[in-house]
Amino acid sequence: MERKAFRINGFVVLLVLVALGIVVFFGPMGGTTSGGEHWITAWAVLVFLAASGFAVINPNESRVIQFFGRYIGTLKDAGFQWTVPFTAKRRISLRVRNFETAKLKVNDANGNPVEIAAVVVFQVHDTAGAAFAVDDYEQYVTIQSEAAVRHLATTHPYDSHGEGETSLRDGATVAEEMTTELRERTARAGIEVLEARITHLAYAPEIAQAMLVRQQASQVVAARRLIVEGAVGMVQLALDRLSAEQVVELDEERRAAMVSNLLVVLCGDRAIQPVVNTGTLYA
Repeated sequence: MERKAFRINGFVVLLVLVALGIVVFFGPMGGTTSGGEHWITAWAVLVFLAASGFAVINPNESRVIQFFGRYIGTLKDAGFQWTVPFTAKRRISLRVRNFETAKLKVNDANGNPVEIAAVVVFQVHDTAGAAFAVDDYEQYVTIQSEAAVRHLATTHPYDSHGEGETSLRDGATVAEEMTTELRERTARAGIEVLEARITHLAYAPEIAQAMLVRQQASQVVAARRLIVEGAVGMVQLALDRLSAEQVVELDEERRAAMVSNLLVVLCGDRAIQPVVNTGTLYA
């Protein structure tokens, strides 16, 4: 668990060392007086000890402090800081970073091979976890991201074939699901995933052409279904209006013929040439 390390403004410590140096070299106890060399030696040792505690912290950067292997805290305040001497100071960036996974070839929920890739935006929020929970937190995020993308692809189909079914092409829903899964996977490493989104999605080359034909056929069927539904409604409306306004009386045979002709006109994908009957209706 991350905690703040002991720190003092580095310029304050530096000013104290300079002031002590002036006293040692030019004061009544320093210089060439008796015992002056001892004071100079003591001051030099003090400077050597203090120098190992200085650290420069850049904006959106941190230093994980270890004292002989023991974690004692993290420095996050930007500027010139001084902490416990003889400590190891590991730099960890707090900037928002992103990377794109490689194009992975996996089978979707229907067993169709697809190519998929995603971009992941993340940030370190627990420097202790990032430094000590895993060997390399950047590599950990990379591997876990690819694992999450593979798992997502295998649990959803490329295309949805029914109401309420989530497919890989449902961008917002899939992105939210992947982001949630990645947050759970990377929390132990002190990583916060801000966003994860699919950037590439396509059928594998060996089935791409066949799937394109299938998609086109599905679209044609859906369009025909919509046309038929609309045509039936229009025919029903026409018959009801003719009957309500008593424009013409049709027996069942003529009614069926009229329905057939209207459906041909409304559902046909080519222009229809009308035939004008100049005789009687029943000729």
